Amino acid sequence: MCLRFYHAKCLTCDLGASIPFMTNYQFFCKRCGSSENFTKRPASFSQMCLTAVANLAALNPERKFFSKDKEIIPYVEINWESLTTTPRRVKTTWHTTITKTMIKDTGIFCCQDDSSDQSFGLVNQDLTKIGPNCESLLRSSGPAFKAEPKAVAVEPPIVKGGRGTKRKTVGDGPSSTIRQRRGDVAGGTRLIPRGYPLEHPFNKDGYRYILAEPDVHAPNWQAFDDSIEWAGKPIPGFLYRKYLETEVMLALHDRAPQLKISDDRLSVTGDKGYSMVRATYGVSKGAWYYEVTIDEMPSDSATRIGWSQSLGILQAPCGYDKFSYSWRSRKGTRFHQSKGCHYSEEYKVGDVLGLHISLPEEEQESLLPNTCKDMPLVKFKSHLYYEEKDLVSETEKKMQPLSGSQMTFYKNGESQGVAFKDVFKGVYYPAISLYKNATISVNFGPNFKHPPKDIKYKAMSEAVEETIIKHTLADAIVDIEHEGQLSEF
Repeated sequence: MCLRFYHAKCLTCDLGASIPFMTNYQFFCKRCGSSENFTKRPASFSQMCLTAVANLAALNPERKFFSKDKEIIPYVEINWESLTTTPRRVKTTWHTTITKTMIKDTGIFCCQDDSSDQSFGLVNQDLTKIGPNCESLLRSSGPAFKAEPKAVAVEPPIVKGGRGTKRKTVGDGPSSTIRQRRGDVAGGTRLIPRGYPLEHPFNKDGYRYILAEPDVHAPNWQAFDDSIEWAGKPIPGFLYRKYLETEVMLALHDRAPQLKISDDRLSVTGDKGYSMVRATYGVSKGAWYYEVTIDEMPSDSATRIGWSQSLGILQAPCGYDKFSYSWRSRKGTRFHQSKGCHYSEEYKVGDVLGLHISLPEEEQESLLPNTCKDMPLVKFKSHLYYEEKDLVSETEKKMQPLSGSQMTFYKNGESQGVAFKDVFKGVYYPAISLYKNATISVNFGPNFKHPPKDIKYKAMSEAVEETIIKHTLADAIVDIEHEGQLSEF
C-alpha cells in the first residue's frame, strides 16, 4: 500500500514459489500493518502470460518477441506453481487457451505471425509497471505509457464504491486516475489486507463455516478439474482442505457480525450488547499465553476476556456457557456457565492483561485435528466453505474435566492467582467479548509487554506452525484413504 519496492531477501515472510514480475500476489509491508504479509492467489491466463513474457523479456533484453511453442508455453509449464495457485493442468488444452488469450488481449500483447512460428511480445515494454492488478493499467496506457521512477511492487488497495469508482493510478500524481471496470478484479480474489475474503459467511448458532482451498495433493484432483461431467454436481470435500491463516489474529468469520475488526485484525470494537470474537488458532495441550490492552472502555461499557472452545456462543459474553471461561472488567469477576465469582480488582483503560492456560497432555488424546474433508462444501461469493453442523447438546453431554488444567490471569505483569482449575477438555481459542463501545487490542506474541516470569509458556503465535504440521499430516492420511475413490462420487 505504501507503493515501495523491497528486496525479497530483506523480507521475513515466506514467499514460497516465486519469480520476478509476478501479478498473482498481495503484499503488505510493516509500514502498512503490524507485520509483513505475502499471499499468493489464483491468476487468469492473461496474467500468467503477462508474467511469462515479462520474465522472458527480462532474461533477453535485446528481444521483443518470443516463440509461443518454444519459449512461452515451456516457461508456463516449468513455473506453473509460481504463476498461479490454481492446480496444475495435466491435459494440453490450456496451450490453445494461451494462444487465444494473447491474440484476443491486444491491449497487452502484440503478435508476430511467422509462417513457421507464432511469436508474442508486450505492447508496453516497461517491466517496472508489472505487478498485481496492472492489466487494466497497461491496457489503458498502451505503448505511449511512460514509466515513473517509483514503481509499484504491492497491490493497491481496492476502493469500495460503485461501478464508476475512481482509483489512483499507481506511481502517478494524486490527480491522475483511471476507472476501475467491473471485471478488473474477480470477486473471488477480493481479499482484505490479511488474506481473508471481504464477503464471507459468519459462524452462527447451529452452523460453522470454514474457508477451503484446493488440495493439490488430493488423489485424482486432475480428473475433477478437467472433467466437464462434474458440472452441477457436489464437489467431493476431500479434493479441498481447510484454509489456514499465516498468523494468529482475530477471526473474521468466527465472531459476532456487529463487532468491528481493525485492518490488522489485532483490535476489536464492540457494539451494543455483549458479543464475542475468537482467534484464528486454538490449543489443546501445553502452556500458552497472550496479552490484551484495554484501549477504550467508556463508563457504560464492559469487557470479558478469556478462552473459548469453538462451540461457545458468539452472541453472548465469554463465560456464558460450558465452552468458555472469562475475566470481567467490572469488579474483576470471573465467569463460567454464567456463574460469577469474585476473583480480583477490576481492570480499566490502559491496563495490560495476560491470559495463561495450561492443558496437560493425555495418553488417549487424539493426536491429529479434524481435516473437514468429510464435510459438504458450499459456495459463497466465489469461495468454497466447509459447512459444519454444531452438535452443542450432544457435545455438552460428553464433556469431561481435564485433570491438572488451569487458567491464570495477569494484570500489568502481576499474577492474580489461578482463576479456573480442571477446565473441560477441548481446543481453546483466545476469546474477547465486549459490551457497547469498548475497544481492545491483542498481542499474541512472541514479544510481550509484561511477560510472566513465574511460569513456563509458549506465545500463542507459535501455535501456527504446530497446527499446520498437524493438519498437513492429517490431510495426507485422508488423501491416502481416498486414493482411487473419485469414481465413487
